[in-house]
Amino acid sequence: MRYVMVCVINGKAGEFNNNLREELFRNFKAKSSKLPAHFTIKAPFEYDDEITDLNNVLEEFIKEEKAEPFIIDGYDHFYDRVIFMKVNMSKEAKEVHDRLIDKINDIPYIKFDRKDGKNKTFHVTLASKNLNPIYNKVWDYVHQYDCEFKCSFDNITIYKWEEGTWKIYKKFSLS
Repeated sequence: MRYVMVCVINGKAGEFNNNLREELFRNFKAKSSKLPAHFTIKAPFEYDDEITDLNNVLEEFIKEEKAEPFIIDGYDHFYDRVIFMKVNMSKEAKEVHDRLIDKINDIPYIKFDRKDGKNKTFHVTLASKNLNPIYNKVWDYVHQYDCEFKCSFDNITIYKWEEGTWKIYKKFSLS
């Protein structure tokens, strides 16, 4: 089975991202993730057994940690392949994230790389599939909208790939 672990972006920032992604698809056929607005904690991974140990680690983690703020401020890109909203983690939110990585790194089927470990570029994707030929148009288009939001690292949500889409497996809320 395939899983992914994210922090779902709620509130105005999440609505903005979800609406702008729909607009980009309508206007440019620019595609993105099938997930709602989020930043990735652990990129998709495969495991064919129950993820009970991961669930247990996360249950314990949310008892010890609390939600922390971060800001989304403007746009950026990875070359001409991905356009995203920039996430500026507060010191406190980054520390919670890094402690989370330390905890789940001990689970044998979880392997981090530079894209999803402690030193990743935090971002909320707007467009990421077959972007190259329309990159400049999409890049110019998104800049007509201000992009500044106060957010909270307040959840760890696991999605499972089922029936051709991501479905919520379990959500862990930070108080």
